[in-house]
Amino acid sequence: MYTDYYGFSAKPFQLSPDPRFFFGSRVHSRALAYLRYGLSQGEGFIVITGGIGTGKTTLVKNLFQELDSSQVIAAQLVTTQLEADELLRSVVASFGLPYEEMGKAALLKHFEDFLRGHARQGRRVLLVVDEAQNLPSRSLEELRMLSNFQVGESPLLQSFLLGQEEFRQTLQEPGMEQLRQRVIASSHLTPLSEPETRDYIEHRLRVVGWEGWKPTFVDEAYSAIFRFTQGVPRLINVFCDRLLLYGFLEELNEFSVAAVEAVGQELNQNQGSETGGVQRTGAGSRSLMRVSHAMEQRLAELENAMESLIKHPEWQDAQIERMERRLVQLEPAVRVMRRQLADVIRRMDEAMEDEVPDETQVED
Repeated sequence: MYTDYYGFSAKPFQLSPDPRFFFGSRVHSRALAYLRYGLSQGEGFIVITGGIGTGKTTLVKNLFQELDSSQVIAAQLVTTQLEADELLRSVVASFGLPYEEMGKAALLKHFEDFLRGHARQGRRVLLVVDEAQNLPSRSLEELRMLSNFQVGESPLLQSFLLGQEEFRQTLQEPGMEQLRQRVIASSHLTPLSEPETRDYIEHRLRVVGWEGWKPTFVDEAYSAIFRFTQGVPRLINVFCDRLLLYGFLEELNEFSVAAVEAVGQELNQNQGSETGGVQRTGAGSRSLMRVSHAMEQRLAELENAMESLIKHPEWQDAQIERMERRLVQLEPAVRVMRRQLADVIRRMDEAMEDEVPDETQVED
C-alpha cells in the first residue's frame, strides 16, 4: 500500500530478517567482529545473547552472506525444547543428512563421517544454534560433546549459540562449567541509543530507495519513536511500518510528533496499557513483537529445510517427508498466531472507535 505512495522499492521495515537491512550499530558491529574472530579460529563456541528483537538472527544472516561455501559448510538450527537425542537428530537434519530410523550411536558415527569428509577436503563445518535458551542442560551438554570430534588437534565442528538474555544465566550454572571453558568469545546485544535509532530508521529507508524526502521526519519525531520503542530494532520495525501506513492513509509527506504520538497511542491501546504519564514501550507493540518472533522461528525452520533440499537433492524424498511433517506440526501454531494477530487488530479498531465522538451527544 504505502510502498507505491512513497516510491519505495520494497517495505523498509519488514519483520523477517534480511541481510540487506543490517545496521552496524556499536554493539552489533562488535558482535559481528566476535563472530568473524570465532570463525577465523575455527574452534570452540561463540555466544551472542540479547533480548527479543535486538537483531541476533539478522546478525548471523549477515555473517552467512560473507561465507565462502567452498570453505565453510554452515547450517542454522532454530531450537525449541529439544532433549539430547532430539537435538542430535535435529543437528544431523540441519545439514541435510538422513536420520530416519537411526539409533544414537549410528547418528554419531554418521555425523562424524560427515565432518571428517569435509575436513579432508579442507572445509570447516559451522553450526548456528538459535534460541539456545530453550535447550535443557542435557541438550547443551550434547552440543559440547559434538565439539569433541577432532582430527589431531583440530576440531571438526564449530558452534555459534544465539539466545535471549536468560541464556547468560544458564551458562553460569554449576553444571555448565565445561561448556563455559569452550566459549572463546561472547557478546550481548542491547537496544539502540536514541541517535542510533534515527540512523537505523534512515538506513532502512535508504535501502529501499528513500532520498531524504517523501516522507520527511521532523527531528522531534525520531525522539518520539525512540520513546515508544526504547531502541529495540524489531519494535522500531513494527512501529515504523504502522507509521508509514498511517502516513499513507492520512496522505502525509512529513511526519510530525503528533503523527508519531497518534500511532503510539493506537499501539498502546491495543492491550489497554496504562501509561500513567510515563513514556514506555507499548503493550500492543510487545504483543505484535511476540507474534512476529514466533512466526520468524517457524519460517526459519522451513527455510532451513528448503536450503537442505536444494543443497542435497539426492535426499529429496526424506527432506520432503520431513518438511511435510514440519508443516503439519506448524499448522496449529500458525492458527494460534493468526488468532492472536486478529485479536490485536480487533482491539486496535475498538480503541479507535472509542475515540470517535457520538454525534448524537454533541451539543449544537
